[in-house]
Amino acid sequence: MRPPETGPPTALLCGEIRTCLLPARQALDIRSAAQFLALRADERVLLSERPTLYARSPDTLTGVDCPLPAADGARVRAVGTVAAHAVLTEGRVLQTSARFRAPASGPDQRRPWGQYLIRPGTVEPLGKLPREPVARGVLDGGRQGDLDVGLIADALLTRLLRHPLLDQRPPMRSRPTRLRWAALPAPSGAGPSLERFTLAEDELRTVRLRVPEDTPADEIAGLCADLALHDWLLTTVVRTFDGIRLGTGADRDGSSVLRALGPAVDHLLHLWMPRARVTPALARLWDPLEERPGFTRQWDALVHRIRDQLALQAIGPARREVEPAP
Repeated sequence: MRPPETGPPTALLCGEIRTCLLPARQALDIRSAAQFLALRADERVLLSERPTLYARSPDTLTGVDCPLPAADGARVRAVGTVAAHAVLTEGRVLQTSARFRAPASGPDQRRPWGQYLIRPGTVEPLGKLPREPVARGVLDGGRQGDLDVGLIADALLTRLLRHPLLDQRPPMRSRPTRLRWAALPAPSGAGPSLERFTLAEDELRTVRLRVPEDTPADEIAGLCADLALHDWLLTTVVRTFDGIRLGTGADRDGSSVLRALGPAVDHLLHLWMPRARVTPALARLWDPLEERPGFTRQWDALVHRIRDQLALQAIGPARREVEPAP
């Protein structure tokens, strides 16, 4: 995990991502997306139109001085800044992310704030960092009063959802998801690996990674955002399809099927592009999820089912006309 130009190497990198459907009837175009994500006047929004419309806000910094979460109960005070940003995909799916990096050790006493500000997104422990317990503590959620990057991501999401560009009329029902992640250094000479991807309750997912020490933090965060986006897409479409009562006879004209599935086709199905914005060095970490549980296999099966249902609804009136009378 490549450190900033100043400062010691990174021993632990952690973050949390919120993913949700933008509450607007129409997707934002590229100019509106730039206006929507203009969080700072001194930095421009990053925009890209290939392979999908993508907009990324500048980073914002939140100063913190509090204990780090640790699974073994250790109380390790840390001081520094947490970096947060937002991403809008195809003007439709909004993600807010917060992350921090921590070195293996820090000073015994707190430094002046100016020394923390020159290393944005870095949180220094006072003393040694118990990185394994802290990684587990971040993924488990920690205790009240511990550093919680999820609260920072959530605060940014709340701020953006109040933007005047949004009419608060989403085209379909959905629920946001949360993805917590922790990346530790890989053994010397080893490549990156995805040690664990967990689906927990309350829309929570956790990811634990091992990466070479020279891997840029932005690339690791980008991989996790890609996982969070596609997990949200899959979860949302699964729930949309599961909410339809097929073959019950209660919807003879097919209107409820069209109302439920139509928005998914219009707004979500074309967004499935795993690894499209993941660097080649980390793209292979998608492989375990494609093998088991098989993200893309499940997605393709859902897409085929949706299209089959829409095709059946399209020919339904003609089929009913030729049905013999009982």
